[in-house]
Amino acid sequence: MLFHTRKWVKPEDLNPNGTLFGGKLLAWIDEELALFSIIQLENTRIVTKHMSEINFRSSARQGDIIEIGIDAVKFGNTSITLKCEVRNIMTREVIITVDSITMVALGDDGKPKGHGKIKLEKLDDRFRKIENKD
Repeated sequence: MLFHTRKWVKPEDLNPNGTLFGGKLLAWIDEELALFSIIQLENTRIVTKHMSEINFRSSARQGDIIEIGIDAVKFGNTSITLKCEVRNIMTREVIITVDSITMVALGDDGKPKGHGKIKLEKLDDRFRKIENKD
């Protein structure tokens, strides 16, 4: 699993119980999934189509640092299916897991568009290809 993003839990991220608000965490996850998909599919028009069951396993408190991990499960014609895990770096506990998230690439007309990708591509590899062409 690739962990790219870290978030610092601040007072405005808390619910009345003094723990990380689930809606805030889901917004962070959705944004990270979109960014990951945009980079992988090389298309800025990405939408979240489906999220499987969301399993909250623990929480985080103010001052904790969490990190969001994403992994590609499969590539469809117009979509990418991902899985996600968020962990608390301070407590070393898994906060949430989502086993299946489908992100869809869209064309300028707002309809699903083929992306031609078949596997995960590291950015370093993509940049090396560009450098080797020059």
